[in-house]
Amino acid sequence: MRDRALILSVLIVASCGLGYELISSALASYLLGDSILQFSSVIGCYLFAMGIGSWASRYVEDDDVLDRFIDLEMLIGLLGGASAAILFLVFAWLSTPFRTALYVMVFLIGLMVGMEIPLVMRIFNRRRAEFRELVSRVLTFDYLGALVVSLVFPLLLAPHLGLLRTSFLFGLANTGVALWTASAFRTELTQPRKQLARGVLVFGVLATGLAFSGRMTAWAEKGVYGDEIVHAESTPFQRLIVTRWQDDLRLYINGNLQFSSRDEHRYHEALVHPGLQALPGARRVLVLGGGDGLAVREILKTQSVEHVTLVDLDPAMTRMFSTSSELVALNHGSLKDKRVTVVNDDAGRWLESNRDMYDFIVVDFPDPSNFGIGRLYSVPMFRLMKRHLSANGYLVVQSTSPYFAPRSFWSIDATLREAGLHTWPYHADVPSFGDWGFILAGHRGDYAIPRKLTVPTRFLDAETMRELFVFPKDNPRLTMPANRLDEQTLVRYFDEDWRRVIR
Repeated sequence: MRDRALILSVLIVASCGLGYELISSALASYLLGDSILQFSSVIGCYLFAMGIGSWASRYVEDDDVLDRFIDLEMLIGLLGGASAAILFLVFAWLSTPFRTALYVMVFLIGLMVGMEIPLVMRIFNRRRAEFRELVSRVLTFDYLGALVVSLVFPLLLAPHLGLLRTSFLFGLANTGVALWTASAFRTELTQPRKQLARGVLVFGVLATGLAFSGRMTAWAEKGVYGDEIVHAESTPFQRLIVTRWQDDLRLYINGNLQFSSRDEHRYHEALVHPGLQALPGARRVLVLGGGDGLAVREILKTQSVEHVTLVDLDPAMTRMFSTSSELVALNHGSLKDKRVTVVNDDAGRWLESNRDMYDFIVVDFPDPSNFGIGRLYSVPMFRLMKRHLSANGYLVVQSTSPYFAPRSFWSIDATLREAGLHTWPYHADVPSFGDWGFILAGHRGDYAIPRKLTVPTRFLDAETMRELFVFPKDNPRLTMPANRLDEQTLVRYFDEDWRRVIR
């Protein structure tokens, strides 16, 4: 029975080992962006450290292997369980050494995790298990544990518990294995009482961390965002934070500012009205992204619009902007308007399955900071949108900053043209973001800037709208390649452009 339970513990420690790897990767992608780079570098560092750990396990004496396994599980539980909290706090309050702390933490955990399986196999070998049976059983449960956590982590743990609670939970599981092993094999240990006492102490520390993880998250995010946090939520897709400072509400997604209530009207008026005001009689409008309902608010000002379809991936986002009194006041209740249909689905999947045509399409996706979002700005995606655009209609895309990220901006323009659309780039000053860009596109090539506005606005008028389409001498058009799915050059341009700004 003890041997069977020890084999079961292999599944637990394998699950925890992969769990720490996933937590570190997810946390790095949340805080640093570029999820592929973060996952790749963290996994590479982790596997390298596991290799060194496996090699180092040879120096554990046979007589001490059971004691050292228990010590190892407690150390992994303590460091791995607290890893997300430590890294989050380092980023919030000591942002400069975060990358160093990340890779040191990943390396240390990987080093210890790499020792686990060799030590377990040696424990079985001491009990004279047949080598062939030993290897097959241990490795089977090791890989099975990896499968379990790879499914449970993104579907249940991360979205419902958050990274800090999940990390402490894995730490408790590792420590639980240490406590069970110390109890079951106490007659074979040199100091069983001390082992159990240390295990209980570590378990108590981690349980306390689990209980206070919500407060730690709030404290760390206070350091990241500075202002009062009025809403914080982890979803299966992203981390949503709403902050308040005096009369300024701000939305952050995965740490990136999406809007400030003080100047969002500039962004959303510029996004919607240059295209929609050029379409008298437009009746059907499609919004891709824009789950905050602010673009929809501007669209609904046009009296001819009969129906708006909003497609946003995250139901938590649209729910928040449909129920929070402050946020509903900001979008004027647009998501609850009888003319609006909200669909929570992937934009590409929805476009492929839907056959409706629209007079005006608004593309309000987040910036292409990673490959998952970059695909939304690709040639195939714009061709899908083109199929849903009426012959005389227009499509508008938020396109990052033509001043701070010029290669990204003009790459999006090139991608739209590669998809077979005529384009009219323009830009507007949004104080929270600086000079921000948009690209209007359509089947036909005869767009004319509207001479007047028929809707109430705070920022735009006829003269201002004409100025949006004028680019100064120090911000010329660049010749850039289109963004294709197999290369996604746009993501690289975006990262490089903004790195130069930060420096």
